[in-house]
Amino acid sequence: MTLHTRPSPPTARIERWLGDAVRARLPHGLAEFVLFGLKQGWACLFGALMLGAIIASKAIWQPDWPVARYDALFAFALITQAAFLWLRLETWAEARVILLFHFTGTVMEWFKVDAGSWGYPEAGLFKLFGVPLFSGFMYASVGSYIARVIRIFDMRFAPYPPYWLSVALALAIYTNFFAHHFLPDIRLALFAATLLLFGRTRVWFTVGHRYWMPMPLAAFLASLFLWLAENIGTATGTWLYSGQRPEHLVSFAKLGSWYLLLYVSFVTVSLVSRAAISRAPLQK
Repeated sequence: MTLHTRPSPPTARIERWLGDAVRARLPHGLAEFVLFGLKQGWACLFGALMLGAIIASKAIWQPDWPVARYDALFAFALITQAAFLWLRLETWAEARVILLFHFTGTVMEWFKVDAGSWGYPEAGLFKLFGVPLFSGFMYASVGSYIARVIRIFDMRFAPYPPYWLSVALALAIYTNFFAHHFLPDIRLALFAATLLLFGRTRVWFTVGHRYWMPMPLAAFLASLFLWLAENIGTATGTWLYSGQRPEHLVSFAKLGSWYLLLYVSFVTVSLVSRAAISRAPLQK
């Protein structure tokens, strides 16, 4: 599985061996499909590790243990982020931009928890304004996924709208997450804006051969997986929406919220991935 990472991480040899093994044992079309799934899983490694830690800690944690579960998750997230940099699974430039998304996500967490949109029911030492500090790493995992998936699939986004318009859209989406508590919710207009600006944009990616899909479709599919991941968070009682019980599914409306938030995270990551965007259409 040849991953387009720079600089080459220590795992590159294993990745190449795995790709060669899959191609040697499976028909071409099936091999491409399997490698696509493996690469996607590799790209979302940070988020998968965080979800694994949430599930495992919920299963084993005891209330009389000296360290709170939220604090253990915070320590796990810090260690994981350090390991990603040490193993060169993320570049320092990417990490700085992901830190920016981490901060903007934490600010939104503080506001939403204070507004009663959702809450974190367990205690923790590293908990500020009712929000455990590990929660920011859940947003960071989205940024990590986008940065890594662009490199791993050698992605290009074309034809890309004027960059300033994409930034304006991201700012409008982020602002609406706060403003809709006081002003009319404009998310329907924002959904329309994503289609208007990015409806023609193709996400080109490589899995042996070059493929593409419309960017709004790619954002929707990614938001669907984030919605499923969020159900894991609420099923374990790690966080809960107002009035929600752990056995209830997260509202499908949250899928739309993640769809919009993905544009915020993509524009943030594009600060260090500008080479991946092109105003002109691309051909295979």
